[in-house]
Amino acid sequence: MSIALTVLASIRPKFLILTPLCILLGWAGAALSGLPIAGSDVLLAFIGAVAAHIAVNSLNEYQDFRSGLDLMTSRTPFSGGSGALPANPGSAPYVLGMALVSLLMTVGVGLYFVALRGLELLPLGLLGVLIIVLYTQHLNRVAWLCLIAPGTGFGLLMLPGTAIALTGEAGVAVWCLALVVFFLVNNLLLLNQIPDVDADRKVGRNHWVIRYGKPSAIAVYRVFLALAYAAVVVPVVLGALPAAALLALATIVLAWRIDDGLRRFSESTAELIPYLGLNVLLTMATLGLLGLGVLV
Repeated sequence: MSIALTVLASIRPKFLILTPLCILLGWAGAALSGLPIAGSDVLLAFIGAVAAHIAVNSLNEYQDFRSGLDLMTSRTPFSGGSGALPANPGSAPYVLGMALVSLLMTVGVGLYFVALRGLELLPLGLLGVLIIVLYTQHLNRVAWLCLIAPGTGFGLLMLPGTAIALTGEAGVAVWCLALVVFFLVNNLLLLNQIPDVDADRKVGRNHWVIRYGKPSAIAVYRVFLALAYAAVVVPVVLGALPAAALLALATIVLAWRIDDGLRRFSESTAELIPYLGLNVLLTMATLGLLGLGVLV
């Protein structure tokens, strides 16, 4: 595999679709304010957010390779990394370079919007950078921090950050949408950690599945999923979100299938794999339908 292909694989392109969906929701929530939104600002916010996602993916790939984790894990389509660096170890400096360049792009975009909109964005940006830098080597060693870090980054930081960048404010609707992303993205990473438990334990990680076991992780997953749907329904009832946001509830049929799979195959990692895929589909579909409903 060439250096370019290794770097490309290390950014995990198929997972980057999460970022456009989060930007869509931030844009949709901001649009509800009625304030004017410049198309150039939407594009720039999108570039900064994608760069942040590339940075965290590339840095995770590099650090997992350097720790030896990539050589111990059993890769699945949803966990265990891309496997690109074990296949081409000489590309490691280039993957690290991609992570650093992407992080600098994110910081540059963030500073532009801080200058444009004010210091309100600065704490969100600083916390986002800390999550990118600390996630693999530090946050993964504290169960509750590892549990909420993904949803915090994509939901509680990216969504309001996008809204503030586009309009100068983040209203109630934006924070409601942010909660949906928070719970769903936490769940996405939580289930994807199950196949990696043994390998993760060997390198000192202590995420929720390791610390409290699979039954506890599945229980947390169910609670977070219920809260994600509640974060759609309650704001609609209270008038904070338009009724069309209820389109997101169409994915409940997937939620039932996933719950059935978790109940039947919780002790069989191999048989859980299809349900990890369904969970990815549920997350993307729910966010996409929610964004479409709010924009409509």
